[in-house]
Amino acid sequence: MKKILIISDGEVGNHFIERVNETYSSENIYYVIQSKATKFEGINPARFKFYEFDPTSLYKLANLLKMEFIQVFIVMQKQLDVENTIKNIRSIKKQLRVIVLNQWDMVNEDANVVFIDAKEIIASRMIDYLPNVPVIAQNVGIGEGEIMEVLVPFGSSFVYKHIGVIEQKNWRIVAIYRNRKLIMPSRRRMIQPNDLLILIGEPAVLKSVYRSIKRELGQFPEPFGTNLFLYLDINIVDHKSIKEVIRRAVYTHKKFNHDLIIKVVNPANIELLQYIKEYRDEHIIIDIDYDSKDIEVTFHNDIKTYHVGLVIVPREMFDNYYIRNALYEAHVPVLKLANRSISSVKDSALILSDNRDLEKISATVFDISEQMEFNIEIYNYMNEHQGEKEQVIEHYYNLSTIFSKSIKVYKESENPIVTLRQKDNFIHILPFTSKLISRRISTIFSTDSEKLYYKLDDYHQIFIPVQL
Repeated sequence: MKKILIISDGEVGNHFIERVNETYSSENIYYVIQSKATKFEGINPARFKFYEFDPTSLYKLANLLKMEFIQVFIVMQKQLDVENTIKNIRSIKKQLRVIVLNQWDMVNEDANVVFIDAKEIIASRMIDYLPNVPVIAQNVGIGEGEIMEVLVPFGSSFVYKHIGVIEQKNWRIVAIYRNRKLIMPSRRRMIQPNDLLILIGEPAVLKSVYRSIKRELGQFPEPFGTNLFLYLDINIVDHKSIKEVIRRAVYTHKKFNHDLIIKVVNPANIELLQYIKEYRDEHIIIDIDYDSKDIEVTFHNDIKTYHVGLVIVPREMFDNYYIRNALYEAHVPVLKLANRSISSVKDSALILSDNRDLEKISATVFDISEQMEFNIEIYNYMNEHQGEKEQVIEHYYNLSTIFSKSIKVYKESENPIVTLRQKDNFIHILPFTSKLISRRISTIFSTDSEKLYYKLDDYHQIFIPVQL
């Protein structure tokens, strides 16, 4: 039997003893010291031994400490009594572990004395009930945010997603509580509104996941970042088209209502630079790089420095193999501007493939379409296997109900790329996966619509990463 000593007085101490009594353990026996005896209901005399004396009395405490206790709990009302009791214990037992309820900001220098901060416990428990604040496990693990509880709101980007399509890198959904019942997660399990998710992972990663779960329409480019970033390499982009590119980027900036950074590298045209500088205001930053030594390193630094959530590039730059790879490595959405009006675009066009990547980016698709006032159209090539596609379509229909935004699903007997090339005023939205960074010559014989994205090069396209 493990012997545990409890030294208590007052209401908190009595409540602690009652809770200990409710927590059954056949291996523990409790010795309780009180300066004034209290009668407890339902106490098992085989598990509890009560003593009535002043624990600040070294002589009386010393007699009891002749027994071998593995732990001491001190829950007392007066700071002086606590300090004297700890002093008495230490004069007899140098290494005995002591757990103390600290209500007075006491300072501890003893490695075997643990202070439980009463004010911190109360504040933490109250914070758990604040809306839009993550609930972090305080008494499990190291208590630094590696275990988190998140309530999924009705309009969340996670609602009606299958767990199997959620990228869980450096974090995991380990449990779901639904209607006060525990549900073990599986790949085919679908997340429902008001589900309570238990997450584990790196604290910094969980903070991003929390923001993603709580994100509702109207927040893009969050959670990828905050600002828009137009990237112009004067050596690559046709000078005649640059003015139109900037006007389209500014139009997009006004639609999303986030700051725009116009980054110019390899500046060689004074007239163009003067034109670009005229756009500078409190919401548009002009950043001209006259050095341009290591463009890839500079680009990734800019993404972090400006907290970029959407990169905008002209078609010629996305066509560049090395730039396309750098854009992919940045893990932020990319808007590729074609040589046509963006203000006349009416529809977001999605082409279903035989994987679930469109489900992973669904919330972002709805958010972009809502802010840009696009209709959502889904093209389903019927000559391909339909198993995965049907689940993706079901997911989009569920989200359309949540976000009150209708969608259209077209069943195509021929490749949807052929259909879309006969259409105007749409923007092609697709997942930004590693398939898109391969050289075009390797996709000549492919039938994968994602690998063949460049067949729609004459249209605006948005590439969305499948993970943060």
